[in-house]
Amino acid sequence: MWQQNYEGVFFLQDRASGFKAIIAIDNTRLGPALGGCRMWQYDSDEAAVTDALRLAKGMTYKSAISGLTYGGGKAVILSHPGQGAREQLFRTLGRYIDKLQGHYITGMDLGTTVADMDRIRETTSYVTDVSGSLGAVNDLTATMTAYGVFLGIRASMKRVFGMESTLGRTIAVQGLGKVGYRLCRYLREDGAYLVVTDIDPERVKQAATDFGATPCKPEAILSVPCDVFAPCALGGILNDAALKRLDCRIVAGAANNQLAEARHGEKLRELGILYAPDYVINAGGIIVTGSELGGGDAAEAKRNVEKIYGTLTNVYETAAATGTSTSAAADRMTEDILRK
Repeated sequence: MWQQNYEGVFFLQDRASGFKAIIAIDNTRLGPALGGCRMWQYDSDEAAVTDALRLAKGMTYKSAISGLTYGGGKAVILSHPGQGAREQLFRTLGRYIDKLQGHYITGMDLGTTVADMDRIRETTSYVTDVSGSLGAVNDLTATMTAYGVFLGIRASMKRVFGMESTLGRTIAVQGLGKVGYRLCRYLREDGAYLVVTDIDPERVKQAATDFGATPCKPEAILSVPCDVFAPCALGGILNDAALKRLDCRIVAGAANNQLAEARHGEKLRELGILYAPDYVINAGGIIVTGSELGGGDAAEAKRNVEKIYGTLTNVYETAAATGTSTSAAADRMTEDILRK
């Protein structure tokens, strides 16, 4: 069942071009809804709506806990046309976004590129990550997301082991996309030993070459004995079955909506596994976008991303003081911000 407290869901369709998309707006209390545009193959329209709503809510929480003056939204495209039709598809999405008159601002996400954002820009100004933008130059959005996760892992190491360095520690990374691969680089430079997996075997081979990482089959990564399990692929990975297999002290990664259900945050606490709430640790991308929209530069964006370490530490301290899970503590802190 879909959550009932979202502000709006827009079903968009153009039969002539085959365009079909959803825009979910969760909350605009702090400002315009900000969230990327995802292109993915869903099993059903209902599954797409459910994902869009969960992602939009995550963006609301991500912005609030990061101190940004934006709300949360998400666009999900269900069509998968060829290149020429793809360009028209994003122009069409831009026209729909423009009709919302700034209520929603989009950007890159899973399955979309800078070129796609450029096409959106042809029909609306409410888009980020276009060519030449702060987030697009040297793919700063992905780099700073990975950097924020790396800092969050160090904060988690400090909490569990008393030392923030990952030197000699084993980190199991699930997913070697733009963020996961960059995270591996940060971790390897810090001295970590990496075990990696991805559905694309070529990425795994490259990580083995670049970082000396140990390859692992996708179905086996959850059971790898490690200090940190870093989920950097799709969400919902932390479910009942997965939690029975985990052999780690910390879960800290870049994936969105990692908990299949809210109760799994409490279950992790019971298992003695420290969980870094996803929307806290992976907020680097939206922090870069917030800096860009505010006229900031790359140096300012990096300084703001570095605050993730302190924010996550506050979450851990709050959870310990209240005897709750870290996910519940982060939710409570975020909801207090939204109420105020």
